[in-house]
Amino acid sequence: MRIDELLDELDDMLDKAWGLPLSGGRCVIDAERVREIIDDLRLNMPKEIPQAKAIVADRMEIIKNAKLEAEEIIKNAEAKAKLLVSNDEIVKAAQEKANAILNEAQAKSKEMKKAAADFSDRLLLQTQEKVYEALNEIKEARQAIKSPTKLS
Repeated sequence: MRIDELLDELDDMLDKAWGLPLSGGRCVIDAERVREIIDDLRLNMPKEIPQAKAIVADRMEIIKNAKLEAEEIIKNAEAKAKLLVSNDEIVKAAQEKANAILNEAQAKSKEMKKAAADFSDRLLLQTQEKVYEALNEIKEARQAIKSPTKLS
């Protein structure tokens, strides 16, 4: 028999059973026949039902594993985010340090250029003075050559 037919037979048995007075709806049925029908139901139970039970059990295990995996992914993502933030702070600190070094180098460069310009100006002034002295000596020598009175 099919399951539908067995369930219909149980239903008919309950409909035909005679009720006990003052028992709150209890009735008398053939227990042996009910056991036979139940055994037949178990034998004719679709194979999909145990498979469905196994699927439900597997589903619970899959959900549990998925939750654990999700927690691990979140934990790793948080760690990576902290590392990125830390790296960003390191980069910012390095950039600030680089800017400070660059500013210091520019200041020293200006200072060195000024010192070099001042040194060059002093040397050129000294050279100019020596050239004027030499020019004056040349002028005096020329004058001395031109005027005979100073030679004698």
